[in-house]
Amino acid sequence: MTGAGRGIGRATALHLAAHGAHLVLGARSEAEIAAVTQEIERAGGEAVYRATDVTRRADLDALVELACERFGRLDVIVNNAGIGPISRFDALQVDDWDAMIDVNLRGALYGIAAALPVFGRQGSGHIVNVVSTAGLKIVPTMGVYAATKNALRTATEALRQESPNLRTTEVSPGFIDTSFAERAISDPDIKAAIQKRKDELAISPDAIARAIAFAIDQPEDVEIGSIVVRPTAQD
Repeated sequence: MTGAGRGIGRATALHLAAHGAHLVLGARSEAEIAAVTQEIERAGGEAVYRATDVTRRADLDALVELACERFGRLDVIVNNAGIGPISRFDALQVDDWDAMIDVNLRGALYGIAAALPVFGRQGSGHIVNVVSTAGLKIVPTMGVYAATKNALRTATEALRQESPNLRTTEVSPGFIDTSFAERAISDPDIKAAIQKRKDELAISPDAIARAIAFAIDQPEDVEIGSIVVRPTAQD
C-alpha cells in the first residue's frame, strides 16, 4: 500500500492488519510508516515498510519486491498515494499541476507496472486504486486534481477488460476527515472553504478502510469494480 503513513492509508493499514492481512507499507515519510508498522505489531499484526516515493518507478518495484521477499507473494496492491494542491486554472500553479499528475496518475501507474508481472506469474491479483468523488462532480478549483483521478479511473476500467484473471477496484472517497487537501493548498480562501466543508460533513477515514476491505474480501470470482464512499449529506 502506498500513502500508508496517514489518513486513508493509515486507517486502511490498521483495519486490514486487524483482520489478519500481512502489510507492506510505503510512503515518503519513513517516520510515519515506521510508526504505523509499530502500531500494527503492538496489536499482534504483521507489517513491514519501505520509504517510497511513487514518482520514482524503482521505488514501487522495490516495494513489490519486499512483499514477495517477506511473504512469498503479493495478493493486493493499494495505490493510495495522492496529493491535492488545488487552485483555479488562472492561478497558473503549473508546478502543482505537474506534481498531481506525477503522484496521482503516474505514481499509480508505476504501482500497476510493478505488480502486474507478479500477478501474471501467480495467475491472480487485485489492484485497488483510490480515486475521488471530485472526478464524479466537477467543480471549480479541482480541475487538474479531478482530471488525474478520472484518468486513473479510465485506466482501471481498461485494465479490468484486459486482465480476466485480475481483480480491479476503484474507490472514490468523498469528504474525509484527514489533512490531505488543506496541507497542500496555498490559496487561503480555498483552504478556508475546504476546511469549512470538512468541518460540516467529513467522515472518518475508517469508512474508506472498510470499503477497501470489503472489496478485497470477496471470493476470487467476484470483483467489486467501483465503490463511492461519501458523507450522506454531501451533494
